[in-house]
Amino acid sequence: MSKVVLISGASSGIGEATARVLAAAGHQVFLGARREDRLASLAAEIGGAYAPLDVTSRDSFGSFVDAAVSRYGRVDVLVNNAGVMPLSLMDSLKVDEWDRMVDVNIRGVLNGIAAVLPLFRNGGHVVNVASVGAHMVMPTAAVYCATKYAVWALSEGLRQEREDLRVTVISPGVTESELADTITEDFAASLMEDFRKLALPASAIGDAIAYAISQPDFVDVNEIVVRPVSQR
Repeated sequence: MSKVVLISGASSGIGEATARVLAAAGHQVFLGARREDRLASLAAEIGGAYAPLDVTSRDSFGSFVDAAVSRYGRVDVLVNNAGVMPLSLMDSLKVDEWDRMVDVNIRGVLNGIAAVLPLFRNGGHVVNVASVGAHMVMPTAAVYCATKYAVWALSEGLRQEREDLRVTVISPGVTESELADTITEDFAASLMEDFRKLALPASAIGDAIAYAISQPDFVDVNEIVVRPVSQR
């Protein structure tokens, strides 16, 4: 059955790949991100629609959801995908980058949930993109991992509170994306350069999301961890 799927962070990486996978499967995709030129190009290519979205703004997320409802009449699935990953050692005290991760990775997810919950009173599906960092911590990634654990915890709490709502956490391992482009610390960037040699194509994560939303309404895929075979 075709569903109306909203995707944040849809201008690149996992968001873009997910939009392509879901559109190819026959779903109506509504794309959100700050880079409207990329959204316009992608929407034209795959037959979707888009609206500008700053996930750190509650008002922006509300307007994004309203635009989707105006176009399609409903929302079936929200994919909370937008995220940033400026890794650094804690001693470097890059506190502005810590704040940015909290704002995008946690508040952005909360803003998305708040925007769709009033629509999801008899069903609906929230898909939150976390990370294997929700399950493990490594040097330079302490704050990032903390934000992704928060995404996992929020998702699990929401799942337990709502018997009529499906909630899925997708936890990617190292995946092709622009996330590493936000790293400003040389040491962290060097570590990530080696790490990303293992990277999965972003479409692998899109396929996992497609699987989760394709299940019958009585089946809730709670979490999928997707990583390269060689990643430990």
